[in-house]
Amino acid sequence: MVRYYLLALFVLITDQLTKWLIVRNMELGEQVTIIENLFYIQSHRNRGAAFGILQGQMWLFIIVTIVVMIAVIYYLHTEAIGNDLLSTSLALILGGAVGNFIDRLFRGEVVDFLDFYIINYDFPIFNIADSALVIGVGLIAIAFLLEGRTSKEN
Repeated sequence: MVRYYLLALFVLITDQLTKWLIVRNMELGEQVTIIENLFYIQSHRNRGAAFGILQGQMWLFIIVTIVVMIAVIYYLHTEAIGNDLLSTSLALILGGAVGNFIDRLFRGEVVDFLDFYIINYDFPIFNIADSALVIGVGLIAIAFLLEGRTSKEN
């Protein structure tokens, strides 16, 4: 169980450290090219949810995040015991949720900085916490699909 909390802590520390570096070393809107026409580091702020939806609904995000964190911890200690894939996915979700929660609580906005252009599409700017959340949700879907297949075979 401890290793999953360590994974969540690793995500949280990596997320907060990278955000601190962006805030400390870049002006808002400043962009650094990493790979031309593909990947940029851009200092950006988001007062909404994923992809900028629900701008300015800070209390809603704080309440929802608290509920999600409680649910994730509960599932880690009940449903995910003995299931490494599900536990890993929940740890990633926990680390990502706490990372963005800290931003909302102390900054009033989320620091985003990873900016990708994919086939002429400027993907919404995101951060390490967002990445962990998306990967965690994807792994949960895989875990449930695998569980469903195992149930059908038995």
